[in-house]
Amino acid sequence: MNMDILVFLDGATTKADTYTTTDIIAKYGQVEAHAVRQMVRRHGADLSEFGVLAFDVPKPPKGSKGGRPHKNYKLNEEQAALLITYLANTPPVRRFKKELVRQFFTQREELATRRAYRSIERKTRRMLTDSIQAWPHRNQWSYKQFTDLLCKATTGMNVKQLRQERAAGTKAPAADLYTAAEQADYQRLERGTIALMDIGQTYEQIKAAVLAMNAVATS
Repeated sequence: MNMDILVFLDGATTKADTYTTTDIIAKYGQVEAHAVRQMVRRHGADLSEFGVLAFDVPKPPKGSKGGRPHKNYKLNEEQAALLITYLANTPPVRRFKKELVRQFFTQREELATRRAYRSIERKTRRMLTDSIQAWPHRNQWSYKQFTDLLCKATTGMNVKQLRQERAAGTKAPAADLYTAAEQADYQRLERGTIALMDIGQTYEQIKAAVLAMNAVATS
């Protein structure tokens, strides 16, 4: 059964956690939304054993007549698994359960890979910083220039644009925002940048080479 995205991240960085919502459970489990929220309130003490019961109050769609505001609870994997045990085991609920399990697993794997890459990248970042310090063409903007260059080559955006596009804070490191696939690209480009810097190439030479490296890899 094809379903939309059921599992989300509560942030853009590698520190994010996965969650689903009561609105999602109601829609794809084909259960009345108010009944799902009632279950959350009824079993709130049990659910809270697995984490804080957070919620949003969604705004009505633009152009609609609104409607009564409601709480859309955010449930982590354990909370969602527990809540679903309280639902009747209808065919839609069973299909939803299977897809929810798949998506939680996929998101966990993605996060684990991103965190592993990030751990490795911290060591390479120190090497990049050392290379910038020793680079004969260094100026006060060099660190930012290379950070933006690597981000642009990896994602098509500079650091500021990436933060905006992924709704991250203004201080979030770009390397914390990359997907697992982007992390792999970024680290390859970062190593290439260090090598070119170490042989004394200028910024314009390095920029052309780095952008060409990514063009070749993605063609």
